[in-house]
Amino acid sequence: MCQHQPPCPTADSPDRESARLVAHHPEQGWSLLCNRVVLFEDTGELLPDGRVIAPHRFATAV
Repeated sequence: MCQHQPPCPTADSPDRESARLVAHHPEQGWSLLCNRVVLFEDTGELLPDGRVIAPHRFATAV
């Protein structure tokens, strides 16, 4: 459970990506958030219950 004040959003919250970083591995392309969400460089996510959130970065104009 998160010990931060205010607490980090849960893995089921729409703002789950705003949880604090616990581990950051840019060389491998992923970060672990306090709510146990694994956030990937391509904006995909792996939730603690095994669900996968597809990458959702916005397309940029060239």
